[in-house]
Amino acid sequence: MTTFALAHGAFHGAWCWELLTPLLEQAGHDVVAMELPIDDPSASFDDQADVVCSAIQGHDDAVLVGHSFAGNVIPLVAARRPLRHLVYLCAAVPEPGRSMNDQLTDDECMLNARVFAGLGATDVDTCVSWVDLELARELFYADCAEATADAAVGRLRVQSGYSALLPFSLSEFPSVPTTSVVCSDDLVVVPEWSRRSARERLHADLVELPGSHSPFYSRPAVLADVLLGLAAGRHRRGYRAAPTGHSPKH
Repeated sequence: MTTFALAHGAFHGAWCWELLTPLLEQAGHDVVAMELPIDDPSASFDDQADVVCSAIQGHDDAVLVGHSFAGNVIPLVAARRPLRHLVYLCAAVPEPGRSMNDQLTDDECMLNARVFAGLGATDVDTCVSWVDLELARELFYADCAEATADAAVGRLRVQSGYSALLPFSLSEFPSVPTTSVVCSDDLVVVPEWSRRSARERLHADLVELPGSHSPFYSRPAVLADVLLGLAAGRHRRGYRAAPTGHSPKH
């Protein structure tokens, strides 16, 4: 039995894993989905890693999945405790010694610039919210069922920018088996950037899925199969999931 630890990304919460979790549990595994303090204006990525470590205390040999902005959190966890596998899911990948803000400023190929167009002004606590919910729906949930997208957009949280201002605290990435799962039509983290960072920065195996930024909603069964395969050692570098043949919207 494997423990799958699921760390959500920016603006999201543990709720985003609600379709994936039962599929992993039905396969006989434990799932821990923690709520990260992304709306805390004093919480760093290291503080978020503390939350993950506390949530999986006693769960040895875990597979840790970090979606989107949680790509900044999961290597910090791996530096603190043993893990079976790290999975960067449509994830931003940090650069040792540099802040995420510096990376975003210097590398315009990392994120879709339209993300910033949908956000409101940053408040005095460095927090920001989505103001253009239709754009959020398009970018996060482009290929999700309408009802699923509606429910998700309504639960988007405030996001603190504080953690992105701090240099990534590791000097190198931990030595742990690592896979980057890239979605070929991701409208948030640019897929070509994700492929390059997997190859050049993480030296990770690459799994490519069809679809957009939230496969836990649009293709939960496909994502579950990938994660179960990684836990069992079935998927190797260059694996591509077959297209489903239809959009989950229909």
